[in-house]
Amino acid sequence: MCDYNPKDLSEPEDGDSRDDDAKNIDKRAFDEMNKQIQMVLQDMKDKFQTMSDQILLRIDDMGTRIDDLEKNISDLMIHAGLETPDK
Repeated sequence: MCDYNPKDLSEPEDGDSRDDDAKNIDKRAFDEMNKQIQMVLQDMKDKFQTMSDQILLRIDDMGTRIDDLEKNISDLMIHAGLETPDK
């Protein structure tokens, strides 16, 4: 079992041996990690947006093709004499 103490992550107390340099290094490391995480999340957001846009374009294209197919089938049925033209 680990001897984890929540106090270990808290700010140092007056008698703590950590000095200002160590705190600054920790803060810079945290800031850099936070910056990297934000960049990865933004990149993922951009990729998902691009994929979403591509999917919507393909759905619109598919709808147009289906409409064209329905019109072509209707035209063929009219030419075959199976259906009368709508006017």
